[in-house]
Amino acid sequence: MMKTFVEDTSIVRKIWSTTDITLFIFAGASAEFALNKQVDWLYFTGKLPGDPIGRLFSTVKYAQHIIFKEEKEAISSIEKIKSIHQHVESARGLQIPNESYQDVLYMLIYYSISSFELLERRLSDEEKNEIVRTFARIGEQMHIKGIPANYTEWKRTYEQQIIRNLSKSAFTDNLFQQYRKHLGAFRYFLLLEIQRMLSSKHVNELLGLGRPRFIRLLVPVYKQIRKSRLHEQLILMMVPRKFIKQVKEMHHPVL
Repeated sequence: MMKTFVEDTSIVRKIWSTTDITLFIFAGASAEFALNKQVDWLYFTGKLPGDPIGRLFSTVKYAQHIIFKEEKEAISSIEKIKSIHQHVESARGLQIPNESYQDVLYMLIYYSISSFELLERRLSDEEKNEIVRTFARIGEQMHIKGIPANYTEWKRTYEQQIIRNLSKSAFTDNLFQQYRKHLGAFRYFLLLEIQRMLSSKHVNELLGLGRPRFIRLLVPVYKQIRKSRLHEQLILMMVPRKFIKQVKEMHHPVL
C-alpha cells in the first residue's frame, strides 16, 4: 500500500475529511486573510476579488490533495503551489515575504483547531501538536523557514504575528464587499456569524465583528442535525448553487 503524506489515522485527516468543518475553516480564515498586510499580493492577479468563493474551493482542493493523496502526489501538489507563487513573484518583480507564507499556514492551524472544537469536541494536547507538525511538514516542503515544532511554540508565535501582521485596510473593505456580492445577503450573514464564533479576539476587534447573534444558540441543535440525513442538504444551502459540485467533492471517508 502506498504511503500517504498524512497518516491515515491522523486527526488532520479527520478534520479535513468533514465537509462542514472544512467550510468553517475557510469561513473563519476569510476574515483574517482580509486583514493581512500582504493581501495586496492576491489583488495583483485580480483572481481573488473577482471570484473569492471559487478561489476558496480551489484552495480547498489543493489542501485536501496534499492531506489525502499518496506522498509523491502530495509533494507534486506542493511543488505546483510553489511554482504558481514563483510566477506571480516574477511578474511583479518582488518576493513574497517568508512571514506571509507563515501567516497562511498558521491560519490553517488555528481555524482547523477552532472549527473542529466548535462542531465536534475539544482536542487533546497531542492532537494539537500533531496538527502543528503536519502543517510544519507542508511548510518545510515549501521551504518556509522558522515554523514552530509544537503547539505551545506555535500559539505564542501566532499570537505575536497577528498583532504584527494584521491591519484593516481598503483591501479588507473591498474583500468583504466581494464576499457579500458573491454570497448574497443570507449567506453573508451566516459567514459573519461563523467568523464571530471562530475568530480570535484581535481579529474580531479589528473587523468590529462583535458577539455572535443567535447562531451560537443553534450550534447544539446543528450538532444533532449533523447525525441525520438532513445534514447534507443543510451544508448545500450554505454555498451558492453553482458550487454544489465542489462541495460534494469535499467529503473524504476516513478510517
